[in-house]
Amino acid sequence: MANVKKVPLRKCIGCNEMKNKKEMIRVLKTTDDQIILDATGKKNGRGAYLCFSKECLQKAMKGKGLERSLKMPIPQEVYESLERKLDTIEL
Repeated sequence: MANVKKVPLRKCIGCNEMKNKKEMIRVLKTTDDQIILDATGKKNGRGAYLCFSKECLQKAMKGKGLERSLKMPIPQEVYESLERKLDTIEL
């Protein structure tokens, strides 16, 4: 029998779909309450995951999914930086 490597799955806070961790972007709340984008997915802090689509970002903004996941109010600048990042990534 061959060993099957487990693929880490995470739930998007916009569309609520389970996807591969590498197919998503991680938004991180650090210990000193800063909100940053974690490209590596390995930094310390509380994280929330989003698909690489603007629709998921819009759903997360409307449903306050990011605020719920990170347990703090999210400034508008964070949403704007996420939107700019998705513009560069999205195909």
